[in-house]
Amino acid sequence: MLYLRDVWVNWFEGEENGYNVCDFHEWRKDDFIELLDQVPVLKVTSALFHYIENDLAELPESLLQEIYQKSYIRKNNERSPLDHCFLATDGNGVIVVDTLGYRIPIRKSRVIPRQEKAVFEMIEDLTANEYVFDNISDNREYHILSPEPKVMRGLTRKERQLKQLLFMALDQLYTSGSVEEIRYWYTECQPKMYMSIQTMELEEAWKGLYKEVENGWSMKHEQICESIIKGQPYFEKIWELEQGTHVN
Repeated sequence: MLYLRDVWVNWFEGEENGYNVCDFHEWRKDDFIELLDQVPVLKVTSALFHYIENDLAELPESLLQEIYQKSYIRKNNERSPLDHCFLATDGNGVIVVDTLGYRIPIRKSRVIPRQEKAVFEMIEDLTANEYVFDNISDNREYHILSPEPKVMRGLTRKERQLKQLLFMALDQLYTSGSVEEIRYWYTECQPKMYMSIQTMELEEAWKGLYKEVENGWSMKHEQICESIIKGQPYFEKIWELEQGTHVN
């Protein structure tokens, strides 16, 4: 078994989408960075790597047994084992996982560039370990609260967070069933279509509104997001946090 030592991790908890497990250049000063004393390194197939990175499904039993208590964390000069913590790579990407005692990858982290390079060198001549697992992620359905990767591609951490905030607000709007409100926000995006939007049924207006904000991130997205969350304390708090001192 291969091991990487003194591994800096920035845990993202409960993330089923790999695009929300931020690369090192997007780590922030107020993130909680932890130092793992030792982590087992597994070279896995690209299919399993994708499954671990982009889902919260059960990990292969044989994998869990193989890495049981082989990871250690040092706190207050004490070295303590972690039940199911490991680093997986397919030779293209690297992800560290801690199940927190469950059978699914609850916490995920990237590694710093120097350690990522070291991992690729370690496994360069190795064959990927074969583990039996149900690759249900191939048929996974994405939705507005868990958008498919192409919707977030190319965005910074701040832009992804704000886009997810916008989608949360839009989902709440759709759930309310107010066709007048949906028409209003669609008109804000497409004022020249005012007359035709006023005659649209809820589903048609909703699809049009969603299509307007689905791709990319721009000043228009930001303005709509800021306007639509006004008066909603929970959403406004997220907005304020993202508009603070963060640069990414």
